[in-house]
Parts: sequence; structure tokens; C-alpha cells
Amino acid sequence: MVSFSRQISDIASIYATDTIFILGKGPSAGEIPPSIFDGSLVIGVNDAERIQPTDISIFHADWVKAALEASGPKAQLYLTSTDYRPTEGKVIRVPHESLGQESGDLMMQRLLSGPLVIEDVLFISALKVCLEVAKVRERAQKVYMIGFDFTPEAGYAEMAGGHFETGDIQDRRLVIGMQENFLLNALYMLQGSQIDVIHVGNRNYSAASVADIVERDFPTARAQASSQSKVAVVAELTTNHFGDRDRLERMVRTAKAAGADYVKVQKRDVATFYSTAQLSAPYRSPFGQTFGDYRRKLELTADDFDFLDTLCRKLKIDWFASILDEASFNFIRDFNPALIKLPSTISEHTDYLAKVARVADRGIVLSTGMTDKNFESWILETFKDVPTLYLMQANSAYPTPARDCNIAVVRHYHTLSTTNQHIVPAYSSHDEGSIGSMLAVAAGARMVEKHVKLGNSEWAHFDAVALDMTSSDFCNYVNKIREAEIMIGSEVKTVAPSEHHKYRKAP
Repeated sequence: MVSFSRQISDIASIYATDTIFILGKGPSAGEIPPSIFDGSLVIGVNDAERIQPTDISIFHADWVKAALEASGPKAQLYLTSTDYRPTEGKVIRVPHESLGQESGDLMMQRLLSGPLVIEDVLFISALKVCLEVAKVRERAQKVYMIGFDFTPEAGYAEMAGGHFETGDIQDRRLVIGMQENFLLNALYMLQGSQIDVIHVGNRNYSAASVADIVERDFPTARAQASSQSKVAVVAELTTNHFGDRDRLERMVRTAKAAGADYVKVQKRDVATFYSTAQLSAPYRSPFGQTFGDYRRKLELTADDFDFLDTLCRKLKIDWFASILDEASFNFIRDFNPALIKLPSTISEHTDYLAKVARVADRGIVLSTGMTDKNFESWILETFKDVPTLYLMQANSAYPTPARDCNIAVVRHYHTLSTTNQHIVPAYSSHDEGSIGSMLAVAAGARMVEKHVKLGNSEWAHFDAVALDMTSSDFCNYVNKIREAEIMIGSEVKTVAPSEHHKYRKAP
């Protein structure tokens, strides 16, 4: 059986930030824009996952079990003393310690040095998990406690389904008052520890209000939540999952946590796409001694695509694939991806491209690496009837030198889009870092694509240009795209609220 520490480590490794949210059910939880939680570990108590999907849920009461069975599981991991068996997600059975008249001190002792148990005061167990995350990450964590309002009269944040908890308001007031006292005790005891606990609310001990974290601590998330013209960010996995479902899942989860809108994979029919000589050529990889051994192992099967589709639906992130040949196009249509990608690799395969254009019933993402103005004219005519054409400036050097990025082409595609409503300007970033993509957004790109990987593999294609998902690189990239959106702002010239010049007359 995989240990508690290992499972916590696996979940924590998905996220690049050192921010953790503990989610309660107070009404203030409903005032937080969901985008604030993106990219951070979220721990829910009782059935709080019905307000905002959590990574870890902690409970012991049978009414919570009934609520989760009715609404369906939304967490990756459940810590519970019950016999709850979710259809999705893993469970660790943890003993429940009831809180008696003399056992409060023991509960606080367990927080700092004792074993993990499910405490009656559930946020104490959640704080214990946060300490474990700090331990496996080997660095301090900032922990925001949201939805712990300690106002029983105010009710609960809006959530999916009904509420199954019983008890009158007087009983709840006594219980909540007792819990608030334990929070004060925990805040004191955790000073100087590896977790900096920030209670979000309007109590005298609250380190931040809801407005503080929305406006001050997470301004990018606020702007993203209010944006009406969000740039779509694609995490380009290529075949860096290496045909391994566990690796694929981790990459998808990390992309979602970083704030990506899509993940993209590839599909090709290896037997027909490459020649016999190419497949039999020597190639060193963990999968064999030939290039054919390598390419066949990287391809996702039908079951793998079913797995990918189910995972993306669960995580609420879209997926699509670069489809390099007709056999793969026929294969992939059964899985109903959000879009179809036609990569630069096959720009010369005009018969295939034209066939896709004739039957396309969804958006087409088309990269233009290794092509010129003549190809553009052919594409504009051939794909004039597709529902949406994401026309993607790309250079097929990995990495692309700065002098060859030609971001101005994105501006040209933006101009085309003003008279061709089905065209969406886009940019495929094979250059290093984020500046090219930020400039593309300023030039009018509504989609940007970035290669990603999971660690370094010398034998894998294009790893030199990919951002490593075991670090914060891709999360930082997405944040830079959102920052570019904020800075671009509106084309309408107005006096900004920040312009408080002393010589300007008051209106």
C-alpha cells in the first residue's frame, strides 16, 4: 500500500506554488473567484468539495459520506474513518479521535508531533496535512483558511446538491465557538513552523479579508476572472508522456493547475507515416534499439484516449491532438476532441489537409512553420468554410532564434481576422521563455501554445524547447500570458482610476 506521505507528495508535486487553501463551508467561500484556487493545493473539510473541487477531502461523519455519494466525488484523495468508496479518487482510512472534555490538549499535541488522525475539529487535521506538505516539499508553505467564518447564523456557501448535516442553531453555535477557540490555539502554536496560516475573514485575528486576497494577494486571478477576452493557453505535451498513463495524468493535472485551457497530444499511424527504412533505423531509447520501437511506444491507444478524455472532463480542461495522417484523423474523430490540430510537420501533405478542410465540423488549429505567403493563400481558400481556423504563426526550429520569431505575422493574422470572422490569430512558441508569447498576445493572438515536459530525457525529441513541469516554469509562463492580457487592457482611451495627478481638475 502506498504510504500517506507518498500520496501527499504525489499530489503536492502537481503544483508549482507554495500556496495551500483549506476550504470550509462558510458563506465567504462563495465570494472567492474560482480562478484563485488554480495552481494551488486545495484541502476541503466535510463536503466543501461541492463548493470548489479539492485535491484532498477530510471527513468522518456518515452524513458527509451520504452527501458525497449523492453528488459524486470531486477530490483526488479522501482521508476518512468511514467505509466510503468513491468511484474516482483514492482513500486512506484514518482513525477518528473524538473530542472529549479532557482531550483538547492531546489534539493540539498531535498537530505538532503526533500521528495523523481525523479530529473532530477537522481543520486541525487539514493543518496537519499542510505540515506534511511542507515536509515533503522541504520548504515553508503559505496556508489560506477560507470559509471558516464562525457565524452559524449566516449559513453556508452555495454548493451542489442539498445539505445533509443535522442539528439546531444552538448546538451549532456551541460547536463553532469551541472550534474557533481551537483555531486561535493553533495559530499561536504554529508560529515559527513551516506553515504560515492566514485566516481569511473579518474576525479580529484574521490576517486577510476576502477583498485582500482578491485585490492584493491574487490580482492576476481576479483580472482573469473578469476578463471577457481570455487568451487560450495550450500545454503542448507532444509525446512527452512516453505512452505512460501515470505520466500523462500528472502532466494533464499540472497543466490544469497552472491555468492552461487545453492540453494537446499527438496521433500518427506509425506503420504508414514512416518508411520501412526509417522504422528500422538504429535509435537508442528505453523502448528498444530502433526508431520504430521508440515511435510505437509513444503512441496512445484507444484506451489511452478514453482515459485522457475522462480525465480532462473530470478536471474541466479541454484536450485536442495534432493529427498527422488520414488514418489517425479517422481514428481520433470517435473521441470527439474540442479541436483538430494540423501541425507544421505535414504542411506539404496538401491532399490530406484539403480533405480535413472539406469534412471539418469543429475548429481547426493550423501551424504555419516552414511555409510562406503562397501557402497562406492556399490555406485561406481551402479552409474558408471551416467553423473556426486558428491560424498559428510558428517557426519549426527548436528552439527558435529571436530573429526568426516574426511576431508581426500574428499581427497580420489579426488583420485578416477583421474581415474573415472565422480566423483566430494564434502563436506556437518554440522560442525560449515567455517574451515571444507575450508579444504575440499584444499583437492579437487569442491562442498561444507552449511545449512542456516532465523532467529531462536526453533521448526525447524537442526537450530543449519544452518547459519542465516538475518546476514552476510552465506555471510562470501562464502567469506571464495573463499579465500580458492585463497590461494590454482596452482599446478605449479613458482616465484610469490610478491617475490621481495633482494638477488635474476634479470632475
